[in-house]
Amino acid sequence: MSYQPDLVTTAVKLFGALGFLVALLIASLYVSRRYFSKGGTRYSGEMIRILSSIHVGVKKSITMVEVPGAILVLGVTHDHIRLLDKIEDITLLDQFELPENRLHPESFLEHLRSFSAKYGKKSHEK
Repeated sequence: MSYQPDLVTTAVKLFGALGFLVALLIASLYVSRRYFSKGGTRYSGEMIRILSSIHVGVKKSITMVEVPGAILVLGVTHDHIRLLDKIEDITLLDQFELPENRLHPESFLEHLRSFSAKYGKKSHEK
């Protein structure tokens, strides 16, 4: 005698396992979004703000960080953070104020619209 598996039982087991995996993926997505924000760390308030960062080599960058009363210029590598300079002069601090539009960069849709408007006009003019 040969054993033939029941198709309904096998399908129920298959969809049960698939449902469990999908629920597990959704739960992990929820946990990752809840506990890991865009920057990787949640700050209470906006006491620390990254003004600018430029990469100068592989895993090496210079970053300007605004803290209350000063701007720190930091050298950042993959395993070290070093204070390069501390700007506390009031006249210099006022020069580093970013315009409001740089704090909130345009969305991808706005960028795409401006890009297509800029290059769309050139293609129609030819």
